[in-house]
Parts: sequence; C-alpha cells; structure tokens
Amino acid sequence: MKGLRTIIELLEMIKIGHSVLALPFAFMGALLAARGLPAGRTLFFILVAMVGARSAAMAFNRLADARFDAANPRTAQRALPAGRISRRAAILFIVVSAALFLGAAAQLNRLCLVLSPVVLLVLLGYSLTKRFTSASHLVLGLCLGLAPLGGWLAVRGDLGLEVLVLAGAVLFWVAGFDVLYALQDEEFDRRAGLFSLAARAGSTWTRRLAALCHLIAALGFAATGWLAGLGPLYAGAVGVSSLILLVQHLRLSVLAPHRLPPAFFTLNGLVGLALGLATWISLMVW
Repeated sequence: MKGLRTIIELLEMIKIGHSVLALPFAFMGALLAARGLPAGRTLFFILVAMVGARSAAMAFNRLADARFDAANPRTAQRALPAGRISRRAAILFIVVSAALFLGAAAQLNRLCLVLSPVVLLVLLGYSLTKRFTSASHLVLGLCLGLAPLGGWLAVRGDLGLEVLVLAGAVLFWVAGFDVLYALQDEEFDRRAGLFSLAARAGSTWTRRLAALCHLIAALGFAATGWLAGLGPLYAGAVGVSSLILLVQHLRLSVLAPHRLPPAFFTLNGLVGLALGLATWISLMVW
C-alpha cells in the first residue's frame, strides 16, 4: 500500500493530467509529416516518449525547486517539501522516466535516438533557468515546442516549414500562459531573487507581454494551417483557440493579478485538443 501511495503522489506531483498540453502537438507533427495517420507502432512510441519526457522534466522541476516550494505558502504543501515523497523516490522516478523516453526514441528511428539526449538536456535544464534569466518562460515554450518537431521526426527525417512554424507557435503559446502563471508568485519570486518576468516587469507589463505571445501564437497556428493546406475546419479550430485565449486574458483583466481561474490549465489544454483534432479530421476526411 505504501508503494501505491507513493506512485499516486508521484503522479499527482507531476500533474500527469496536464500531459494534454503537449501531447496533441506531438501527434500533430506526426500527422503533418505523414499527411495522414502514421503507423500505430509509431504513434504508440510517440506517446511513450512524450509521457517519459514530460514525467522526467516535471519531477526534476519539483526536485530542483523543492527549496523554493517549501518557502512559498502557495506551494509548501507539494509532495516533496511536505515530506510525502522522499528525494530518493523522486530521483528514481526521474531516472526511470528518462530511460522510458530514451528507450521509446530508440524504437522510433536512429535520428530520434541520437537527438533524445539533447532534448532531455533541454527539458531538465529549463528547471534551473529562472535562477538567472527572465527568458525562462521562453525556454519552457521551447521544451513544449519540441513536441511537434519530435512527432514529425518520428515519421520522416527532415523538417518542413509547416512544422517549424507550428513549433514556434507552441513556443509562444506556452510562454504566454507560463508568464500568466508566474503572476501568482510575483512577490515571492522578487523576495527570493528569482527571474520570473512577473518579478522583474510587474503585473501590468507581464499581462501585456503574455497577450503579445498569444497573438504571435495564434498567427503561427493560422500560418501552420495555411502552409499545410488544412482547410476551413482547421481555420475554425484556430478561431476557437484564439477565442479561448482572448477570454482567458479578459478574465484576468478583472481578477486580482495573483488569482488564476480554476480552469486555467483546462482552457489551455483545449487549445491543443481543438487544433490536434482539426488537423486529424482535415487530413483524414477532408
């Protein structure tokens, strides 16, 4: 029972449900590369690789930030600072997750295997960036922006313009909502000497820059559809996704800067799901 409780705590610690943020874009990359549905085996190992990579990155983030989490009232009850998970268990989970990612990459193709250690370095390295640069939000965006590139490379060994534009759009989409998320810890980050944009620029400019990131992302998602010839259904999904982002910013404009709607991650997850589903239908049906 203790082992089961530890596993449950680990899965809660890494917010396994938030995998929906990046996973649709990995599948989008694969769909665009194949111009349809790739082989089931390829999709399976993309899924395994994504789960392994994200689990390793999130667990390492919690481990690296445990000292800051313990000092922050908002995060003090997380599993590591609260003592519900040991550092040893967290490290073991990171090692197993990283091995899962590397093993899945090896099953995809040689190029994915060769690039997988570099990807892992970027994913783990992000957790240290807030200690020295306000560009940490863009680094997180890069981490998730690698998802469509990885999906594409799992299918073919080159890079098309449409997937590069998609990766850039994902980068700014993630950076935008991470900037907003950091508003919750503006005062703490300032006291702790951390380089979040909220701590350095203040809430007003932070929200403006987040809106700019999301505008760039919406344009990038639209450009992806145009370059890939995805048609009106995908264009509609871009419109819906843009509306979701707009509503999010409008809601934050009337809330206190440190309060995020309970559905913050759910709303952002719908962006990827809408675009991924529209891509699949556009390529398979229309």
